[in-house]
Amino acid sequence: MKILTFTGKTPSDALKRAKMDANYNNMLHIDTKEIQKKSLGREAIYEIVMGIENDAPHQTYNNAKTVRQDERPITQKSADVLYDISNAAKQISQIADVKDPLYQYQDPQQASFEPKELKAIKSEISKLGDKVKIIQNMFWDEKAPDLQSSIPSEFAEIYRLASQSGMNKEHLDSIMRMTLEHMPFKMRENSSTVKRYFQTLLRKMVPVRMEGSPSIGNKKVIMLVGPTGVGKTTSVAKLAARYSYLMQKKYKVGLVVLDTYRIGAVEQLMQYARMMKLGIETVIDPVDFASALDSLKYCDYILIDTMGSSPYDRDKIEKIYECLDGNDTKYNIDVVLVMPSSIKYEDLKATYDNFSSLNVDTLIFTKLDETRGFGNIFSLAYETKKPISYFSVGQEVPEDLVCASSDFLVECLLNGFNRSKA
Repeated sequence: MKILTFTGKTPSDALKRAKMDANYNNMLHIDTKEIQKKSLGREAIYEIVMGIENDAPHQTYNNAKTVRQDERPITQKSADVLYDISNAAKQISQIADVKDPLYQYQDPQQASFEPKELKAIKSEISKLGDKVKIIQNMFWDEKAPDLQSSIPSEFAEIYRLASQSGMNKEHLDSIMRMTLEHMPFKMRENSSTVKRYFQTLLRKMVPVRMEGSPSIGNKKVIMLVGPTGVGKTTSVAKLAARYSYLMQKKYKVGLVVLDTYRIGAVEQLMQYARMMKLGIETVIDPVDFASALDSLKYCDYILIDTMGSSPYDRDKIEKIYECLDGNDTKYNIDVVLVMPSSIKYEDLKATYDNFSSLNVDTLIFTKLDETRGFGNIFSLAYETKKPISYFSVGQEVPEDLVCASSDFLVECLLNGFNRSKA
């Protein structure tokens, strides 16, 4: 598209200059603005910005053959709607042909003016752009959900985004039914309004555990469980550094290691403990678990790293259960299931089901920076009703561990991962 500008002492004057151009009828009005304010000894100058397609025919080319609707090639018929919208856009551009526009203030302090007709044009063009986006999504080749009524075209984009994010189809269809049932009809006028409503609904459906502090005289004991390779040990280190240095109060933190199967994991936590000057205990047999907790009774937080295991390795999960079952101390233990965000919903659900015998309290999701689909996280939290406590968004200790937020998860789900919004 070629951009042309016309100036004048008033918007009407600039518009008259534009209309003098031979190609005016093929132009699309883009913007009107004041480029020089009126002051003592200086006239105001207004600028109108017009656009014209590079291949637009000259005004003298008026004898082109008109193709009848029923004579168009078959391959062109699928674009009929877009063709009509294009014609509508051209008609709207001609509304700008006004001789005495009426002005109204937008900002009284800046005294900037805009024709009422121009505001109407911008509004109509915005609606056209939205309709084009709706039509593009209508051609999406996925099957519509099993709803009693078909999805309105305004919902096509949001349904496609959520479906491609990895969200479970049954959950998505259930949410779509609720949206169609409760959303005010007035809000369905454009897809951006639908998207904002859908975002608000999703936020309310994501359970989140707010970060708390130990009450006076009590301590918080947190056990991290989960499959191998999901980042449990790194998450323990991040939590230890967070509670020791990043909270309003520097709490005393102690570590307990059950993962004696992996020498590397023990060495890694030992190194972190030395760096942060933390107490650390190792447990080989479940009978030693309670005494390890008692030895760290001076701490405000006790973090427990467990052996990683396949979700289907019942023997290792049973050993963790024996530790919990043999806890004869007065401390309540929060069991946190750590899972990667980079696996599909079915695998997340299978992992949760197999670790649920440990009475999971909350969830931590890791590796958010390694995936582009987040619907699986939403579906698991929605299905299990277990709150999310933290997200791990990278390898840095402790910076890349953030408190869970429904706003952040929904933003990732619909617009992709953005570390700056964590």
